[in-house]
Amino acid sequence: MPDKTAFAVIGGDLRQAYLAGLLAKDGFDVRAAGFDRDAELPDTVTKVSSAREAVGGASCIVLPLPYTLDGATVNAPFSRAPVPLEDVWTNAGKNSLVTGGRLSQSVYDKADEYGFRAADYYKREELTVLNAIPTAEGAVQIAMEELPVTIHGSRMLEAGFGRIAKMHCRDLSALGADVICCARKYSDLAWIKAYGCRPAAFASLPGELPGCAAVFNTVPALVFDEKTLSRLDRGCLLIDLASKPGGVDLEAAGRLGVRAIWALSLPGKVAPMTSGAIIRDTILNMIDG
Repeated sequence: MPDKTAFAVIGGDLRQAYLAGLLAKDGFDVRAAGFDRDAELPDTVTKVSSAREAVGGASCIVLPLPYTLDGATVNAPFSRAPVPLEDVWTNAGKNSLVTGGRLSQSVYDKADEYGFRAADYYKREELTVLNAIPTAEGAVQIAMEELPVTIHGSRMLEAGFGRIAKMHCRDLSALGADVICCARKYSDLAWIKAYGCRPAAFASLPGELPGCAAVFNTVPALVFDEKTLSRLDRGCLLIDLASKPGGVDLEAAGRLGVRAIWALSLPGKVAPMTSGAIIRDTILNMIDG
């Protein structure tokens, strides 16, 4: 890793604020912009007033997850004024690394135009695996807060068996839940059984819903349409952990009186310091090659 790496941290939520502090603690030169309200940065981070000032001379520019909400400005909830993405592109140095979460093709087009390098840290396997841990814990937290019963002894269903579902099934089982997990692949059904949970083919999901105190979806495609939602018991809690577009017809859930929560960006909400550290480690891995 280059000894003189200088970082510009632009916008983002508390994850990004912790990330800046952690990089500075590691001894890097860190400048941050987009944190002029409701977010404190340690004295080791140089706080500047604009992205233009932060980016100039930086060898690595870190944008948040997601990097933008509107395609024109940085996702910067702690900034009093909009932070134009164009200020990042036009001030990024030749061969500097611009990284962020869920980068669109337009970022790579700008990289070709201005000569910087672009890379999406959200596509890195080490980040997605480790991010599943706070996501799973956050889902448990929501269930504990919203359910009138304990997780222990309750019937819970998980739709999908990806990274998040694996962590979440493990957590629910450890708390004593009766966990059913629906998956399509025979190999996943075998792993579900090895985890000590009850495997069920995805096609049988509607028939498994009655009797569940809570249902968790991790599939980013419509799984819980109105017909499937109608199989849920009254009072059942439905938590959608899938990224956009999600897997639950929320309008149908409202019509049917189903308690449905779309729990987006849980790592940044329930464990921003841990999430910031995961992003920090991933970026350093990227720089290290």
